[in-house]
Parts: sequence; structure tokens; C-alpha cells
Amino acid sequence: MKKIIEVHNLSKKYGNVEAVKNIDFYVEQGKLFAFLGPNGAGKSTTINILCTLLSYESGNIVIDDHILGKDNQYIREQIGIVFQESVLDPLLSVSENLIARGSFYNMKQKELLEAVDEAMRIVDISDLKNRHYDKLSGGQRRRVDIARALIHHPKILFLDEPTTGLDPQTRRNVWNTILKLQKDKGMTVFLTTHYMEEAAEADYVIVIDKGQIAAKGTPTELREKYSSDSIQIKPLDKQAAIAILNENKITFYESTDLLIVNLKSTVEAIPLLKLLQEQVVSFQVLNGTMDDAFIGITGKEIRE
Repeated sequence: MKKIIEVHNLSKKYGNVEAVKNIDFYVEQGKLFAFLGPNGAGKSTTINILCTLLSYESGNIVIDDHILGKDNQYIREQIGIVFQESVLDPLLSVSENLIARGSFYNMKQKELLEAVDEAMRIVDISDLKNRHYDKLSGGQRRRVDIARALIHHPKILFLDEPTTGLDPQTRRNVWNTILKLQKDKGMTVFLTTHYMEEAAEADYVIVIDKGQIAAKGTPTELREKYSSDSIQIKPLDKQAAIAILNENKITFYESTDLLIVNLKSTVEAIPLLKLLQEQVVSFQVLNGTMDDAFIGITGKEIRE
């Protein structure tokens, strides 16, 4: 698989503060790539550098076989960006906004109108074309923002926390739009998010903390390495169950009326249930989550 983004020894300082410290990573073409980190970790700085919006002290960056710093105009033509905050005019209609933004790409009028229609069709907002941007719901605005980034048919789509502030149902609808776009168009998607269920659907994840890469791998690899499965047991006689666990030197903790034991793997639940079988009223085996893995890697919750 072609590496569409390659970053080597990237460093960035703000005065005496090292925001990014000699990081290395790559992104494969057509993949959904999640870039995670707590606030102040360096992820926004890295994204702004990749999008040609920010200078850097040292490092080598290649995007679609072109060198950042040398071929910036070409790189800008290959990327689309959806910022945390919208850059569209609230007083213009959806189509007026998209046409105005699309005019930056030096398209002929017919080509521009066709590109705007296609972008609206892709994210399912054609019926909103005459609505003013400030009259749209949060989810509708987000889809318009994504359409704006698609007008010039970019190879890489950067999404900086695209669903922050949306309600769960709207967030899922926007996320489904992103997944469909990535799969149907074969587009490379570079994502930052505060929602671990979104990161869990990525092909590859990098966690950055204090300007350095703290961990990387597929969501499954990160869960297996940095989180653990657990079993929650509701006992018939709590004290009797605790005595059995203590007698067998099994570490556990209590949560209201439950006893919880961390497992190295889910199959470890089988002998444990046999040991406590006369005391088990009900149980639930839970797999480790991306939230657990993130806390295991950074010691923090991502929303801090």
C-alpha cells in the first residue's frame, strides 16, 4: 500500500516550548487514520503543519510524493480540510457558500457548478442548497463543511474533531457520511476526535502525548496491549464470594453490589466462574475499550 503521507523527525517549537518532538509516522493511501491526544499534546500543531498552515523547525514531510515546503501549492490542491470551527458565511445559502469557496480553485463556471452539485450529492445535502447556512442544524452544517472540503476532489481529507458538540444521533449520522465517503471514494481520511468509538473504527491509530508519539497500532492492537478485559459478577453472598477470591489470591475490586476482576483474556472468565459458580447470580464479561487503552497510554482521559 502506498504511503500518501510520510513524516520524519518533525519538530516544532513555540519559543522555548517544544510542541512536537522529532515524531515519525506515515499514513497509507485510502485508509482512515486517527490521530489522538489530550489537549496540548501537539496534534493540532502537527495537522496545521501537514496542511501547509504552519512552519516547523526541522523534519522531512512528503505528501503524495511531493515535499512539504517545496511543493506546497500542489499539496494544497490535494487536501481538503474540515476545521473545528466553520469558515462559511452564515448569511449565504449552502450553494452560495460552496460556489464562493469553490471559486478559489480556478475552475471554469460549468466545472465549478458541477463540482458543487456533486459535493452536495455525496454528503446528501442537495435538498438544503437554498437554505441559509445559519438556519441549519449542527449536523447539517457539518455535512456542508465536509462538502466544502470536497469540491476540488482532494486525495486526502483532514477532519479536526468533526463531530464535537453534536448530539449522539447527529454525530452518528455525520460519522456514517465520513465512513461512506472513505470507502466509496477510496479517500484517505486523517482524523482527530474526542470520541473513542470513532477512533475504534479507524484502520490505524497514533496517540501523541507531550509532543511525542506514545503509542501506535490498529484499534485492536492498542486495546490488547493497553487495556484489559474484565468480568463483573453479582454474587449471591458478597462476603462469601470475596472470601473465595481472597483464598485463591485473585485481585478484584468492588463497585456497588458487583465484584470486578480484570482478565488477561476473556477465556480466563471460565475457570473463575467455575470457582464461584455457587455464588454467581449474574455476570458480564466486558472487552477493553479504546477509552481504557487511551488512559493506559497517557494516564489521562482524552477530554481533559
